[in-house]
Amino acid sequence: MKNRFLNFLWLPLLAAFFSCNSRHAQTTQQVPDPLAAHIDSTVKPGADFFLFANGKWFKENPIPPSEQSNGLWQLIQDTINSQVKNICESAAMTVNASPGSNKQKIGDFFFSGMDSVSLNKQGLTGVKAELDRIAGVKDLQGIAVEAAHIHAISGSPVFSFYIGQDDRISSKNAIFIGQGGLSLPDRDFYFDKDARAVMIRGKFVEHLASMFKIMGCPDASCRQVAEGIMKLETAMAAGSRKRADTRDPLKNYNKFTLVKLKQMTPDFDWTRFFETAGLPKVDSVIVGQPEFLSAMNRQLKSFPLDTWKNYLKFHLIRGLASNLDDKTYRESFSFYSTTLRGIPEPKPRWKRVVRETDGSLGELIGQIYVDDYLPKGTKEKLKEIGNSIKTVYAERIKSLDWMSETTKAKALKKLDAVIIKVGYPDKWKDMSALQINRTSYVHNVMNANEWWFHYMVSKYGKPVDRTEWNMQPQTYNAYYNPSNNEIVVPGCNIIVPGFERKLADDAILYSIIGGSTFGHEITHGFDDQGSKYDENGNLFNWWTTEDSVRFYAKTKMIVKQFDEFVAVDSLHINGDLTQGENIADLAGTVMGYEAFMKTEQFKHGEKINGLSPGQRFFLGYAFAWMINDRPEAIASQVKSDVHSPAKFRVLGPLANIPEFYTAFGIKPGDAMWRPDSLRVKIW
Repeated sequence: MKNRFLNFLWLPLLAAFFSCNSRHAQTTQQVPDPLAAHIDSTVKPGADFFLFANGKWFKENPIPPSEQSNGLWQLIQDTINSQVKNICESAAMTVNASPGSNKQKIGDFFFSGMDSVSLNKQGLTGVKAELDRIAGVKDLQGIAVEAAHIHAISGSPVFSFYIGQDDRISSKNAIFIGQGGLSLPDRDFYFDKDARAVMIRGKFVEHLASMFKIMGCPDASCRQVAEGIMKLETAMAAGSRKRADTRDPLKNYNKFTLVKLKQMTPDFDWTRFFETAGLPKVDSVIVGQPEFLSAMNRQLKSFPLDTWKNYLKFHLIRGLASNLDDKTYRESFSFYSTTLRGIPEPKPRWKRVVRETDGSLGELIGQIYVDDYLPKGTKEKLKEIGNSIKTVYAERIKSLDWMSETTKAKALKKLDAVIIKVGYPDKWKDMSALQINRTSYVHNVMNANEWWFHYMVSKYGKPVDRTEWNMQPQTYNAYYNPSNNEIVVPGCNIIVPGFERKLADDAILYSIIGGSTFGHEITHGFDDQGSKYDENGNLFNWWTTEDSVRFYAKTKMIVKQFDEFVAVDSLHINGDLTQGENIADLAGTVMGYEAFMKTEQFKHGEKINGLSPGQRFFLGYAFAWMINDRPEAIASQVKSDVHSPAKFRVLGPLANIPEFYTAFGIKPGDAMWRPDSLRVKIW
């Protein structure tokens, strides 16, 4: 859906408790201090601040066999999971819940997922009708129909498809189609020649063969079927843009009339696709990557119909594997979790079912979660921090050396228009039409998927509802929506381990929520992508050419900085791919610190557990990214994700911030030291 300390402070920093003086608290409380408790005194802050701040915790908390990582996010997610589990179990035990009520749906969904005996007896029975539908396809027209159907109930085959705000007319909902339909995390997985990539491709073919064996394919044919799908997806990958080349929203905006779309792809039946999806009257679509659809059209004729049918069968089962019997789930887990991310064993069933229930019925669960689990004052504190960051941003914009006065005026206008949504929505979605019972887990999941799909499709042709939330209050994440020019921060972001049901001190909140959340997300509205959306969320480049030239000169420095980081083995971070997130991390930290400087905690300068306010802030920022990932997961992330691995989201930004150097006595010769000429200064 987030340091700097001088040598003579080391011994006091190892104390485990501190006095937290929150202006929201009535009395001073003694609570565990995670910042002091996690410090690894064997590492100097100037050598590796990420390990200095978090190393002791990493040593004491190895990654569990069922997880790809361990750290702050896992701690918070475990807290949320436990809370959601309580909601689910309470609902499941209410046998006389009113039919159609939130409690009935939550309870029956959770019960059906926990009933492993029935799931294993059913095997693939629950999806047999769907597999039979695909097997009965006679022509390419049928491929279009089944592709739309699978988009609704399971996965996203052939291409990406969704309804969202028109980038140029943000008050209107439009149809978006773009590259997609791959089973591996990114196109480069199909072509990279390093040993890891070669191994993954080999394992993927084996996985395909195993999945088709489970589906009843004769042993002698499974390998051939798998190799056919691999060849098809490799061709699809060849027609896809590199991920770094998809960052420009202007290049991704290509509006086609339906007539023109059909002319470009005459062998795909768009009329049947849209009718099946519930869109009988389509006039235009926005195509992200036209060359991908042109290549898809060629592939429709160059690959046998049976290969396309097998491809659709796999994408159906892949999307539902975790909701089927143990044999199917474990085969999917062995590839997508163990091979790709290095996770040795699955999570306990209750965690998997809680995640699925929350993913499908989170809108219903959220209504209970808000009342039962959010600390008092959550909305007010989040608004305070968000507004403080906006104030600081305005001050920084006015003093920028690379932005012209004309553009500064537009930037301030856009900043003033930024909508901040925090905590939880004032209006919940009406899910009364969704049917859930205790009979079939996979049918419940398909029903929920279809409800959400048709909820999305129903927006087409209607005005945009700018009050809508696209996350639930129990989702530990946040987002910036450029088309709404809004930041959304769910309530659970207030959670800090050790401070459940109460608020942490401002140094922690302003680093985690102010810096790595509000500051980070606001920056997305003013970077190389955000500069192409105006204050109303319409795609319009409001920078001058000169502004862009000066901005890109600065971004080249951060691209180079991150290109030099080795994430795992000999695999370097892709500075170009990750630059947007790296810029947001740097700007967010700077803004968070400046906003924190305006708080009473910073002004008073009182030390807590031997830590000055500035030290607590930077340690808090490192705490926000206290994540220890498996090497396999890091390697996969570097190849496919626009975010840098957690360690470098700490080392990269902080090495550019003078206040960090001062707080922890970073000096020439330290690994964290960068000469002033190489420090990136954008915001």
